[in-house]
Amino acid sequence: MASLRAYIGAYMIRNRVRGPLARARDVAAFRRIFEAPTFPDPKGVTYEAGIVGGVRGEWVRPKAGHGRRMLYIHGGGFIACSSRTHRPVTGALANRGFTIFAPDYRLAPEHPFPAAVEDAVAVWRAFSAEGAACVAGESAGGNLALVLMGEARALDLPMPWAAALFSPATDFISEDGSRVTNAWRDAMFDPKALTAIRSMYLGDADPADPRISPVHGDLTGFPPLLFHVGEREVLRDDSVRMAERARAAGVETSLKVFPVVSHAWQFAAGMLPEARASLDEAAAFLNAHAPTPHAPTGSPVR
Repeated sequence: MASLRAYIGAYMIRNRVRGPLARARDVAAFRRIFEAPTFPDPKGVTYEAGIVGGVRGEWVRPKAGHGRRMLYIHGGGFIACSSRTHRPVTGALANRGFTIFAPDYRLAPEHPFPAAVEDAVAVWRAFSAEGAACVAGESAGGNLALVLMGEARALDLPMPWAAALFSPATDFISEDGSRVTNAWRDAMFDPKALTAIRSMYLGDADPADPRISPVHGDLTGFPPLLFHVGEREVLRDDSVRMAERARAAGVETSLKVFPVVSHAWQFAAGMLPEARASLDEAAAFLNAHAPTPHAPTGSPVR
């Protein structure tokens, strides 16, 4: 059963975000909407600029000791946002016991596919060399986290010990299922907005490429995966189908569909019970699969 705050939050997103996103047609308009201030930076953690694998980003660390290592890949439709805009999520996860690097990968349309994938791989190559780590991301960042695991396997790089994916975009081909049934129920995304974002990110690339649509890739050998998605999201089936594919490939998979909440509801951990529940469950899942004893943090890559 959804909380009253979930209904209020979804109503506010629908009234303040969905319309402007549907009307946006250039990257500047999308960025103004996606990067508008939302929630305050969580306290109890430190934020420090850094460079890993040649990619700038931000270290987010709990003030009380060192946490298990996480690479967090931010969302924003591949065209917007940064490590700074995503502090409400990275800070909340750091408060749950993780030392996080959040990269500022190159954004489309200035840098269309595969620039973001290349940056994610470069960061992971350096980050994983320092010790065992997990991966998390939401929306476009969830897509890049899944793609990263396929690239790590192909390049014989270490795999994350587990991954938490919040409403990842996994399928740039299908136009059925929740893309249709939730077209008017989704509090944030009108399908027109997704179409515009897709063209900015893909350029001339083939949407069937597994580095774009990981649901069509080979998931053999992937680590344990957790998926959290909203029942009313147009991207709901991106998680549901990805989870089905993962299970079919023998991957340990956890899927939870939350009622009422809007896309990226984890940002609202300071006010929304469902956001706190999602982050708590993701942290518990990642910790449950961490190496024992977990690898030392070591010196941060800069």
